[in-house]
Amino acid sequence: MFHVKHTDYDIIVVGGGHAGAEASLAAARMGMSTLLITLEKSAISRMSCNPAIGGLAKGHLVCEIDALGGEMAKVIDKTGIQFKMLNRSKGRAVWSPRAQADKIAYPEEMRRCIDSEENLSVLEDCATGVIIKGSIVTGVLTEKNSSISCKSLIITCGTFLNGLIHIGLCHFSGGRLGERGAFGLTKSLAEIGIFSGRLKTGTPPRLKTSSIDFEKTTPQYGDEHPVPFSFQTTHFNPINIPCHITHTNPTTHSVLFNGLDRSPLYTGVIKGIGPRYCPSIEDKIVRFKERNSHQIFLEPEWKDSDETYVNGFATSLPVDIQTKAIHSIPGLDNAEIIRPGYAIEYDYFPSCQLYRTLETKKIECLYIAGQVNGTSGYEEAAALGLIAGINASLKIRGDKPFILNRSEAYIGVLIDDLITKSPDEPYRMFTSSAEYRLLLRFDNADIRLSPKGGEIGLLPKCFSDSSKSKRLISEEAISFINKTHLSPSEANSILSSLSENNIQSGISLFKILCRRNVNFSDIEKYLPSYILNKIKKYPRFDDQIETDVKYDGYINRQIKSINSLRKHEETIIPKNTDYLKISSITKEAREKLSKIRPETLGQASRIPGVSPADVTSLMILLKN
Repeated sequence: MFHVKHTDYDIIVVGGGHAGAEASLAAARMGMSTLLITLEKSAISRMSCNPAIGGLAKGHLVCEIDALGGEMAKVIDKTGIQFKMLNRSKGRAVWSPRAQADKIAYPEEMRRCIDSEENLSVLEDCATGVIIKGSIVTGVLTEKNSSISCKSLIITCGTFLNGLIHIGLCHFSGGRLGERGAFGLTKSLAEIGIFSGRLKTGTPPRLKTSSIDFEKTTPQYGDEHPVPFSFQTTHFNPINIPCHITHTNPTTHSVLFNGLDRSPLYTGVIKGIGPRYCPSIEDKIVRFKERNSHQIFLEPEWKDSDETYVNGFATSLPVDIQTKAIHSIPGLDNAEIIRPGYAIEYDYFPSCQLYRTLETKKIECLYIAGQVNGTSGYEEAAALGLIAGINASLKIRGDKPFILNRSEAYIGVLIDDLITKSPDEPYRMFTSSAEYRLLLRFDNADIRLSPKGGEIGLLPKCFSDSSKSKRLISEEAISFINKTHLSPSEANSILSSLSENNIQSGISLFKILCRRNVNFSDIEKYLPSYILNKIKKYPRFDDQIETDVKYDGYINRQIKSINSLRKHEETIIPKNTDYLKISSITKEAREKLSKIRPETLGQASRIPGVSPADVTSLMILLKN
């Protein structure tokens, strides 16, 4: 099990995190003989930090992974211990599913999927270099098994490449606390022209659950009627274990301030840039000095565990400072730290070096995916791993690449942002990043993407056909709702009971459903049984149709915007374009375009430093 069956594979995936799991499963399911190389098989898909899946925009990514045929959604549905829909007080476009995960059960279930995959082998080893012939990758070097050949190689090493862990002013090598780092691969990639940078991330301390006084905290349960992530999940009735909320206070902040002289972050020991939107607690108290308190979530690590994750308290301060600060927080007065918080620096490869397929521009058949792209989060990593696995397989088949645009999926936004903006800090997905978010809701991910998953051979035909049927049913239902009118008395019988203003003339069911307080259930009795029965076949499908009706005007406006920009967006820029010789664009634009080498005019327009005038000049040159 831990030794290669042979020395020649279609695809090798290096790294067994969330990106590596999705990449290797996708490749194997698309018929490729696949090898997953990981330092420790038991650590595959381990949750290094927060024991949760989903969240704002991240939940959308998980549903899109599922719609294409990935595994993350199904695994969390089976192993989650609390499910909650976030942002319900806001518009439906930004509703996002989130689940607390059982940190033990989740990786066990993912490993079961990997073990049962016929075309997938696992090797416990450390990749130390890549083998190339000309400008094409042909294999990988490892510590124990020398060279292993492949047709495509996917790098998904997470935080392990030259990983350096920091606790106070003490630092030591490692990929995670208690796990070794990976060395040699960055140097090997540098030798073939792939440049790297350094990033930093951190994690909070873990506390002994039985040492926490929960009477001083506020319980937070999940939804009474939870929504699963996967469109394939049936008979969904998960447990609902509470999290708890507490807060820091001025005493906590004083303790943390007094420890900054031993902080690796504030003494310059850490060189890598950390995530802007998930800062450490010491970073919070410095950046937001005006705040006297920060919210802390106490999250169970797994079912019946005696270990609690302190969400909101990531830190790399010395253990004595961590302990003193924790003890100043209500409910944690006598809390016992099982594992201290720490920061980790690691190598990453800026994504401006990649095509939208995640293949590197310099070396053919070499793909990079996951946290090594400069992302943060399990969900972003899994999405990138899936796309890399799909495209590496399609290339071997000789099929056209699989590319998602910004208007098609959050995954498309993620990849486009990574390539064009080439962030120098860990990238995090937000709903605000997607300009077409009304079209890219979590609830319609299957309708949007499952036909594509079926076409590439990753999603079983029954599910891709089901998504096509849902689209037709939705169109039929909305057409009927639009054409069917009620008399004033019929309409007012609905509206008056829902605190809506009465009407004086006939009105369509469509316009009634557009009212704020009207739900699909209020008008469904007017639908013929042949339509209603089709809708009821699918869980929560009536909610999706209701959303499409309520936001119809905005959705149509976004569709028109996409169509008007499509030609501009998809105009291909030749790979050999010499931007330095284009005198009609600014010097900054020439430099940025030469570095990133966008594939399309749309990509070029989103590169910081490239102005609309520069894009117009490029457009004219391309026409000529």
